[in-house]
Amino acid sequence: MARRSIAKDAETAKHLLGNHPIVLVGLMGAGKTSVGRRLAEKLDIPFVDADHEIETAAGKSIAEIFADHGEDYFREGERRVIARLLENGTQVLATGGGAFMNEETRKRIKTRSISVWLKADLELLLKRVSKRNDRPLLKTEDPAAVMSRLINLRYPVYAEANITVESRDVQHGQMVNDVIKALVDWHGWDKNKND
Repeated sequence: MARRSIAKDAETAKHLLGNHPIVLVGLMGAGKTSVGRRLAEKLDIPFVDADHEIETAAGKSIAEIFADHGEDYFREGERRVIARLLENGTQVLATGGGAFMNEETRKRIKTRSISVWLKADLELLLKRVSKRNDRPLLKTEDPAAVMSRLINLRYPVYAEANITVESRDVQHGQMVNDVIKALVDWHGWDKNKND
């Protein structure tokens, strides 16, 4: 079996995207930002992190937004920021873990972009999130129980994404290659092109 050229696949994926963004969804720790940044670089398109854009718009960190105004206020700002970002055309957009749970945001992502779920198991997520202490939802006695609850709640919704790629404990470059191959192999391109 001939080896696929990742450079050729990247070129094909970029062509197939047209003016559509790639939106990465998944739980915190799945690799949306780290993989997304490298994916955008490989495809030679812009990378945007929705959480960073929310912090910029609010003038404060997500932890501060949660502390000062609560999760509902944060989610409303998140919804507005993602709606605006989706208007920017071709890009890789990393979303926060809860963004895809909002029905309006999910519909908007489905009609305007190609969504990719970076699906990780509990053990890998915990390994990654334990390295940082800036996750408002994990400021609890039992982060593993919170993550397990989030998996049960969110994974059935994340499964609505166009493409699922298993997030593995490998180099980010390998994950980028996995996403690019999945994009090229996806059979929904024809019905997704509506512009």
